[in-house]
Amino acid sequence: MANKNIIAAIIQARIGSTRLPGKVLSDIEGKPLIWHIIERLKKAKKINKIILATTERKEDKKLISIAKGSAIDFYAGNEKDVLDRFYQAAKENRVNVIVRITSDDPFKDPKIIDKFLGYFLKNKPDYLSNTIKPTYPEGLDIEIFTLKTAEKAWREAKKISEREHVTPYIWKNPQKFKIKNLTYKKDFSNLRWTIDYPEDLEFAREIYKRIYSKKKIFLMGDILKLLGKEPALEKINQGIKRNAGYLKSLREDKKI
Repeated sequence: MANKNIIAAIIQARIGSTRLPGKVLSDIEGKPLIWHIIERLKKAKKINKIILATTERKEDKKLISIAKGSAIDFYAGNEKDVLDRFYQAAKENRVNVIVRITSDDPFKDPKIIDKFLGYFLKNKPDYLSNTIKPTYPEGLDIEIFTLKTAEKAWREAKKISEREHVTPYIWKNPQKFKIKNLTYKKDFSNLRWTIDYPEDLEFAREIYKRIYSKKKIFLMGDILKLLGKEPALEKINQGIKRNAGYLKSLREDKKI
């Protein structure tokens, strides 16, 4: 009998964020941001393992405590080389398929994750995303790739931006990898549902305040419906550039 695919959501997380330090522990409706992300991932039916990939720094032991309390796996590795952290976490846990999760996205949608995993398992690209041509709100980003793809990137990626942001080496080399991007029927890429700045955190808290008590795991459609009723909410964190962290890395890029 063939070995079952181990499909893991790997969450990259550390407390020492440069733009909003400690954001992964930010309180949203009485729980840390990272806790909400874990709970949302648990509702994705096609994911059979969740791994917190954090650093070996003393301060990040708080995140490991949350992982243990949430009964998920964890790996502590290189702080700066996040590609290495992902690859080692996946390899140690015998993962076949990796779903990359960033720890500043409080609205990860388990139904969208399952939909993309269904496509990935059926069509077998090396890398699947909705970020090459973005149409989903920023914060509902999805990147799925195989361990083999991660290993190739891990061996070959040389630039700091390619190591820090995990996947640029993959999607910048379509001649080396079979790459696929899925789009939504309508373009919502102007919406910002991630947390990098205080305004983003305020937006997330306002959304949770209105929906969470009625529906613990609310989805993209629920948020869009709320924004349709209260369009002023969108203005809380309007005007922040998409992918600010990656663009900053490119400005500071050099080979290692």
